[in-house]
Amino acid sequence: MYKDLQDFVRVLEQKSLLKRIKVEVDSELEVTEIVDRVVKSGGPALLFENVKGSEFPLLVNAFGTYERMNLALEVESLDDVAKEIEDLIDISNYIGLFNKIRSATRLAKIAKIFPKKVKQGACQEIVEEPDLSRLPILKCWPGDGGKFITLPLVITKDPETGTQNMGMYRLQVYDEKTTGIHWHLHKDGSEIYEKYKKLGKKMPVSVALGCDPATIYASTAPLPKEIDEMIFAGFLRKAPLELVKCKTNDIYVPANAEFILEGYVDIDELREEGPFGDHTGYYSIKDLYPVFHLTCMTRKKNPIYPATVVGKPPMEDCFLGKATERIFLPLLKIQCPEIVDINFPLEGVFHNCVIVSIKKRYPGHAKKVMHALWGMGQMMYTKLIIVVDEHVDPKDLSTVAWKVFNNIDARRDVVIVDGPLDALDHASPLKHYGSKMGIDATKKWKEEGYEREWPDDIVMDPKIKELVDRRWKEYGF
Repeated sequence: MYKDLQDFVRVLEQKSLLKRIKVEVDSELEVTEIVDRVVKSGGPALLFENVKGSEFPLLVNAFGTYERMNLALEVESLDDVAKEIEDLIDISNYIGLFNKIRSATRLAKIAKIFPKKVKQGACQEIVEEPDLSRLPILKCWPGDGGKFITLPLVITKDPETGTQNMGMYRLQVYDEKTTGIHWHLHKDGSEIYEKYKKLGKKMPVSVALGCDPATIYASTAPLPKEIDEMIFAGFLRKAPLELVKCKTNDIYVPANAEFILEGYVDIDELREEGPFGDHTGYYSIKDLYPVFHLTCMTRKKNPIYPATVVGKPPMEDCFLGKATERIFLPLLKIQCPEIVDINFPLEGVFHNCVIVSIKKRYPGHAKKVMHALWGMGQMMYTKLIIVVDEHVDPKDLSTVAWKVFNNIDARRDVVIVDGPLDALDHASPLKHYGSKMGIDATKKWKEEGYEREWPDDIVMDPKIKELVDRRWKEYGF
């Protein structure tokens, strides 16, 4: 378990997965160009120790490879986390006395992952007037509307239930004490904001910058509303996340954070936010968003400021997205047990495209899966769903393309539906709403109207393959 972000940095350095940059760099554009080249070449995490105009070091690209993402969550493979979730939701564990005892043991472990409130936290070693100009905040791309805090854990509190929510919503810096706060229409933060508007009250908001890696990841996870992100962080860390009460509002924040920004959103105030060079590889356009007013800033004595650079994939955020793909597969299988595996290609920027392999059992099964996925949480944003048979690996893009290009009849196998789309989708004619496509690339059955004989894949006899494997060196290779 990592105690905090700096603990993770020490491990990265021990494993030669981090590079310290000691020369002065500019947080406006220069850092981005360095990071973009390093990420796309599979390079290390970067710790900029001398950022122009700031006393604080800047950490970027901490999660930018599969190796570092596994290290962040302390697993050999991201599928290991999925297996743990699968074990927890396996109904068979509750059948029989012995299995009930096993389940009770698991539930006891779960009880130990709930957040723990403490009176003091390292994040409050220094309490001071907020001044964002002191932080090495990035302006990433030439067309950006300004500097943006790109890795913030935004914590809000539902005024009706008292439940806290933690999500990652970018913050555009307007001046030393105010930022825009970019939560989309479909996000939990926006829903809580609407509740405060109805009540006519200011909305308390706190932002944690730089927590342990599991907590950072948890803030990005597409969790069901019933699951607290901080509990999920405890599950990933296998230990409770310690929380401390803010100095100026009634919100509890991770005690291990590097910085905490405290403040509020005035429900009657909107301000132009953007443009922003986004994870889609395109600029998201300007729009009106709520304004976050800072009332206090607390921090460690010697903090590290964390950031990420998003843009044309692959970038660091792609690996956070891949973690979600693997970790949440068991939850998809609860609703669709016929799913064998999934793949969100990096070029699909998280949710624009998903490839799904299924155990096909009846006519139209692939289309049933498409519609089921479009009805599940953030899967409603998916613009393209490709369904293949169970023996096809969704991660093998060459084979998937071969199946799509050769297996489909366009009229029979392509589905077009209308529905909600991501706020960042620039191709739809209407904002938040447009059309999506499903492609059934499975083998077709007579019951689906296919009366011809479907050809078999060309596959070599296994005995010959084994023979050639055995004699390979004899051939001179």
